Amino acid sequence: MALAYEASPARDLRAFLKPEGEAARIDLLIPGARCAGCLAKIEGALKDRPDVAAARLNLTSHRLTVTFRSGSADPGAVVNLLDRLGYSATPYDPGQAREAYDREGRQLVLAMAVAAFGAMNTMMFSVPLWAGLFGQELGPATRTVMMWLSGAVGAPCALFAGMPFFRSAWRSLRVGRANMDVPISLGVLLTLGISVSETILRGRDAYFDAAVSLLFLLLIGRWLDHQLRARARSAADNLLALQAVPATVVQPDGAQRAVPVSEVRPGDLVLVRPGERAPVDATVEAGTSDLDNSLLTGEAAPVAVRPGAVVRAGALNLLGALQLRALAAAEDSAVSAIARLVEAGAVSKSKYVRLADKAAAIYVPVVHTLAAATFAGGWALGLGPREALIRAVAVLIVTCPCALGLAVPAVQIAASARLFRRGVLVKSGAALERLAEVDHVIFDKTGVLTEGRPRLLDADPARVIAAAPLARASRHPLARALADAAGDGPMADDVREVVGEGVEGLVGGRPARLGRAAFVGADPTADAKETELWFGFLDGDRSQTCFRFSDQLRADAAEAVAALKARGLTVEIISGDAAEPVARTAAAVGIEAWRAGCWPQDKSAAVDAQTAAGQKVLMVGDGLNDAAALAKAHCAMAPGTALEAAQNAADLVFSGEGLMAVVEAIDVARSARRRALENFGFAALYNAVAAPAAMLGFVNPFVAALAMSGSSLTVTLNAFRTGGRR
Repeated sequence: MALAYEASPARDLRAFLKPEGEAARIDLLIPGARCAGCLAKIEGALKDRPDVAAARLNLTSHRLTVTFRSGSADPGAVVNLLDRLGYSATPYDPGQAREAYDREGRQLVLAMAVAAFGAMNTMMFSVPLWAGLFGQELGPATRTVMMWLSGAVGAPCALFAGMPFFRSAWRSLRVGRANMDVPISLGVLLTLGISVSETILRGRDAYFDAAVSLLFLLLIGRWLDHQLRARARSAADNLLALQAVPATVVQPDGAQRAVPVSEVRPGDLVLVRPGERAPVDATVEAGTSDLDNSLLTGEAAPVAVRPGAVVRAGALNLLGALQLRALAAAEDSAVSAIARLVEAGAVSKSKYVRLADKAAAIYVPVVHTLAAATFAGGWALGLGPREALIRAVAVLIVTCPCALGLAVPAVQIAASARLFRRGVLVKSGAALERLAEVDHVIFDKTGVLTEGRPRLLDADPARVIAAAPLARASRHPLARALADAAGDGPMADDVREVVGEGVEGLVGGRPARLGRAAFVGADPTADAKETELWFGFLDGDRSQTCFRFSDQLRADAAEAVAALKARGLTVEIISGDAAEPVARTAAAVGIEAWRAGCWPQDKSAAVDAQTAAGQKVLMVGDGLNDAAALAKAHCAMAPGTALEAAQNAADLVFSGEGLMAVVEAIDVARSARRRALENFGFAALYNAVAAPAAMLGFVNPFVAALAMSGSSLTVTLNAFRTGGRR
């Protein structure tokens, strides 16, 4: 296929180039890229080209971004190179990518169903054959019929169900490499071959049932991995979905026109009404209002803006209408930048090489060499080619990497189930491996160490009831907290909201105001804080009341921090909130290191810096401002109350109000690592004993299949011992 493609004229893909100054970029869909080896091979080959400045492959979305040094480059040559490497490539289209991903999922489900059908029905004919081995009466004719029926069902099912492994092995072999699917494919095909041969020659054993059952178990793991990738892929998509709503552009003649956010250009005048989010980064041209930046910074208190102030995409307009002058296109906004950081984090996590893959780099050539040596040596020592082949097949079967392949997944499944019962959802296949390695924990403040909801501190109940009618008429977060504290009741009359100041109206027929100190007529105290709300009447009673609010700590925050320190981890707070509340929270929970006023890029950079210093970072965050750092961290957790984008970027999500779930997850992850290493040790010992036995003829293919199944069962049972400590 590669030669035919080379001989045909190269496709002209220049229409898909996106200019970037003097350079150009193209996005390609690479559906066949699956592992860190694929990533290294593709990126390495492209970076060796003189016309390519950079190449980045996202294994989650299968998107390859190639940046050329000049806008006159020919992307068709890149597609030709990818074809020679064994990967098909087409211009990237999100809809096409989702369709291809869904199609792959359907193919895996179909293959798994066929394997299950084949395993169950092949067993129906294999059981009488097994019974004949233990002295049961089974005539030669009946035995032959059972073998033919077993093959008639098992062989076609195994060939169909094994296609995902066969295709992967062939792609690997085409470029001179051997992945874990190579010994699986070879073992299955040789097992089928020797079974067909034994059936035709009326031999003693056939192993159609072993081949199709093995594929069924392996397909379950492949499908689960597919589902985990689908969840990870949605993180950046959810961030960009914030820009899916239309923007209202004000024309030079004053007319308003709704356009897709992608069509907003720098210099356009955009109208943002109360309750809407800023579609792009912009400056305030006209109007005043309060903005809720918690989505971007985690800062709980609204920020007042006036003409000239900078507004970031994603900020929620709380009060008055704003006219904004766009500073950048949607793809260059803060939200898009965060989405790119999340995607970059997903790519870096895909480079994590599992211990099983490292073992496979040695395992695959050794097993193949042993099988070949068994066949050649047996034939040279006087065995017939049939007996030598049976011994070689026994070596492949008995050393089939099932125990090695299950060593980690079985532990992950057991640990994930245990954590699920404790209110922690594990989303990533390798999350527990990374969580067990962390040595530094970064907490966001608002919504993680604290509950993320402002609460009224001790106040005069009578004054709370008096101010409540005005509070019920406002959308300000502090006013809503005051209204919640007062409970249900009447709303003030003739309410008017003064943008950036507060609300005023009639409470029981008396004029009153609720808002900033100066707006109410009070003298702000020297230690005035953003979490203050003032109330006062404007008639004869000129007394004013200051209501103070705080974001309550989670009940077990201090306990969780102490437990993390007891386990040898260092702990830090990185928050977008102001310095004073961050300092108070740090002191309350016993954390010495903290940073305040951090933007999403700051948090992401902090994670990069800690990683560069050699630390394995666990990031615990809940907002869009945390999403990039969550994606970059070695492992990431988010509470169940977190923004959906943060939950998707995280590896684990914990429910409930307690932070001890973080500690429990680390304990279970460390226990899982011990069990996984034990499984690897057992798999190595098993192969060290079983392989020589098969080479010497002490293990025939039937016994090899039983031994292989027994080794898989052993590592699975050991995985159930996974647990943690409080």
